[in-house]
Amino acid sequence: MEIKRRNFQGVLNILSFNRHFYVAGFIALALIIGSKFIFNLHNCLFWVVILAFIYGLTMPLFVSAYVYDFSGFYNFDWLKKMEIEDTKDKFNLNINAGFDETSFIIESILPKSNLQVYDFYNAKQHTEPAIIRARKVSLFYPNIQQINSNSIPLNDNSVDNIFLLSAIHEIRRHDEKVQFLKECRRVCKPNGKVIMVEHLRDFPNFVAFTIGFTHFFSKAIWKKAFEEAGFTSFRETKFTPFMSIFNCN
Repeated sequence: MEIKRRNFQGVLNILSFNRHFYVAGFIALALIIGSKFIFNLHNCLFWVVILAFIYGLTMPLFVSAYVYDFSGFYNFDWLKKMEIEDTKDKFNLNINAGFDETSFIIESILPKSNLQVYDFYNAKQHTEPAIIRARKVSLFYPNIQQINSNSIPLNDNSVDNIFLLSAIHEIRRHDEKVQFLKECRRVCKPNGKVIMVEHLRDFPNFVAFTIGFTHFFSKAIWKKAFEEAGFTSFRETKFTPFMSIFNCN
């Protein structure tokens, strides 16, 4: 399977999946500009508002291009540095919310291991327009299975590694996150681990995404969820100021 990414694929995905936000933003911007000719707006206030709108519309694209297109994230060197054992007796999971850009990459890095891909998307619970659009263009790994977020159909202590790559922030309720992570803990072997990649609700992501950073969760919330699910280790590594890699067991 060809896993080479197109130029600017990351930022183009952001534009495509969130086009409702950009359409609304540009309409609002046009109305503000038009109001200048109707109301006698103070020039300073007018330009402050215009620049704020332009910042809010363009900064997420610049940051997304940096993170997804120029930082080397999809080269997965960060995963290679973890030196995960790759043998025929290893069994890994990649769990997503219906948009999958990573399974074929993981398979190429860990070709000897067995990889199962699960999709926990539930149209009634996970209603973000962006993820609905993303599902329509997602790659589909062979034998991908649909699951409920509260039930992973595997035996206890059967998995070596679980990859949660920019996916489980789509689980919005805390209790659902905890139940999902309890299932991850149940199916992991005693020395198994969960590798999670997420943007955080923190200052760098506020600078990048303004109010859009509320779509993510803080490190404290993730730590609380993992601890409630029974994990005893929660280690963070920053990949760019805007993205965190968590290694948990």
